Amino acid sequence: MGTPFRAPQTADAYTEVMVPVYSPLDVLAVRAQGATVWDAAGKEYIDLSGGIAVNALGHCHPALIEALTAQAHRLWHISNTYKSDSTLRLARALIRLTFAERVFFANSGAEANEAAFKLARRYGLHQSPRKYEIVAAHNSFHGRSLFTVSVGGQPKYSNGFGPAIEGIRHVPFNDLGALEHAVSQNTCAVVLEPVQGESGVLPATREYLACARALCDRHNALLIFDEVQTGVGRLGTLFAYEHFGVVPDVMTIAKAIGCGIPLSAMLTMDKFAEHLGQGTHGTTFGGNPLACAVGEAALHAISQPELLYGVRERHDYLVSRLRQIGKRYGVFEEVRGIGLLIGCVLAEPWRGKAREVAKAALAHGVMVLQAGQDVMRLAPSLNISYPEIDEGLARLEVLAQELSHEAVIC
Repeated sequence: MGTPFRAPQTADAYTEVMVPVYSPLDVLAVRAQGATVWDAAGKEYIDLSGGIAVNALGHCHPALIEALTAQAHRLWHISNTYKSDSTLRLARALIRLTFAERVFFANSGAEANEAAFKLARRYGLHQSPRKYEIVAAHNSFHGRSLFTVSVGGQPKYSNGFGPAIEGIRHVPFNDLGALEHAVSQNTCAVVLEPVQGESGVLPATREYLACARALCDRHNALLIFDEVQTGVGRLGTLFAYEHFGVVPDVMTIAKAIGCGIPLSAMLTMDKFAEHLGQGTHGTTFGGNPLACAVGEAALHAISQPELLYGVRERHDYLVSRLRQIGKRYGVFEEVRGIGLLIGCVLAEPWRGKAREVAKAALAHGVMVLQAGQDVMRLAPSLNISYPEIDEGLARLEVLAQELSHEAVIC
């Protein structure tokens, strides 16, 4: 067999072949280890983005490589017409570590949320033909399918695709009065992110989540926590609901559970799961043996108390240093977040320019994210080393100094 043709790859070639739904920054990544990434030109970057909170154990973690390699020699895929041992092991591990009694596996956060929203509708309509309303928060993000962008409270993602799905109400995040007014006997579910990551790293208050819990109990509706970004160690507890002390009826996870392998899950209780009976929902690749083997290894590593404690320690260290940088150069007006989901709110004149700041950070060899137009978001690996943190912060400080100097000149 001949060698496959490999055309020379450049960052510019990306725009020639890809559907233009993304506007990626000018890096062609080819290799990574831990929290360090190298591009095709050999330039090194400190990764403080974590693949948008995906690479929870960093790049190329040995335990994940071992799990992937071992499973690749056993069984890659078998349809959900049959059962697989790695799928069963991961489901049992998730049930053991959470409030849940049932698991549905999928491939992405959007698919896990789609399953949760369909479950909520089935559950509500079983009670009343009018009980199909879903209450969600403004500026929330739940995925890119038509159902999930309709539930997500950001019109920029749902506009232009025809009529939105009916029966969805949006309320201001953390506004107890608005939530109480919106939830009624026609509500089948309240859907919330414990921390709104995509919209600026905005944590919910415990009182807000507790209010949602009480309202759902009162109106016999499901409380759904979208933990796609906050779940699996990101906040320094295994799941965000543990941090807040409020238990949902349904939880969705993705991102960190696969550490880069497409894997997600919807978790719930027996009494709710029974409303998705045989044939009402499904997936080709969800619960894939290869993905679940990696997920089991990731969950085992991340659930260790020392790793979760380390997340909280790293939070304190990072936030303290970032606040020092912000104060010294006047670039950040606030640093907020929980665990290793951190938002640096840009000060004037950099408000509204989060993408430009992320691009400038890349030029200094550090990968960061934007969250909305005003926030630089950090979501590094949960086990990022302190030398890597220090190097990333040193590069960010040089950037902050430059931004401060430019502001003075302007």
